[in-house]
Amino acid sequence: MSAHDSNTSQASSKNIVDTAAASGSFHTLGKALEAAELTGVLKSSGPYTFFAPTDAAFEKLPKGTLENWLKPENKAELISVLKYHVLPGRASAVDVEKLNAPTMMQGQSATVKKDGETLSIAGAKITQRDIASSNGVIHAIDTVIVPAKR
Repeated sequence: MSAHDSNTSQASSKNIVDTAAASGSFHTLGKALEAAELTGVLKSSGPYTFFAPTDAAFEKLPKGTLENWLKPENKAELISVLKYHVLPGRASAVDVEKLNAPTMMQGQSATVKKDGETLSIAGAKITQRDIASSNGVIHAIDTVIVPAKR
């Protein structure tokens, strides 16, 4: 284990959902996870790597997008979008850098790019890395990533 990833080994006692809630910058994400009934999945043993859009990321969506996703009739689309933010397994930022186009829980792949010190997935910049939780790791991202329509 290298020195710069030792912080990921100190897993929090909180699961991914509770860790995100405690950070204070993922309120909108919490509401979306509840509407999609995915909190149970992300509280389970995992492990998962969650590319978590911040509240500011949700604010960048076109007006009405989130409200539409939160409607019961659009639950399947919301689930698809949220699962596109989850990578099965625990991947630190160093691990993510080595990935090319990992297949997300939703089933589609997301392109990883590194530009200098900036790491991004599907065009969303990772703004905070390696937030440890008991069942995985969270990387905060600045944009909600939306999978291609099938």
